[in-house]
Amino acid sequence: MNSKRYKKVAVGGTFDKFHNGHKKLLTTAFEIAEFVEIGVTSDAFGGLKGNIDSCEKRMRNLKSFFKDKSNFIIVPLDDPYGTTIYDEDFDAIVVSEETEPTAVKINEIRVSKGMVPIDIVVVSFVLAYDGIPISSTRIRRGEINKCGDNIR
Repeated sequence: MNSKRYKKVAVGGTFDKFHNGHKKLLTTAFEIAEFVEIGVTSDAFGGLKGNIDSCEKRMRNLKSFFKDKSNFIIVPLDDPYGTTIYDEDFDAIVVSEETEPTAVKINEIRVSKGMVPIDIVVVSFVLAYDGIPISSTRIRRGEINKCGDNIR
């Protein structure tokens, strides 16, 4: 676990079928940041993944999960980078192993614009009962529940 503290951290995702992997990713962001910007894929961008809940519903679920916190904002994402390639105030980005390459690309874009690169904090996958990562896709397919338990 990263023990460094940051002023402003970005974290993004689709956050469909909000599960334990999402919880770990977001909890990590709140543990290391004074302020967290959570990007949620828009209906147009997130819809590329298939049949997912609306952006509005996914954002509402996140607000409900973090109802005891006030040090965050939730914004829609229309691309993989969000405001991280424009906003110089970010110190870090929290990503999963799957999305680390996007964070590397964000830093390449930032550097090409003369911006300071941000620290990349990688959170390991949360594994389901079978040792395979929990994912919204697996939940939608009915393989596992949001905790990674077998439901077949």
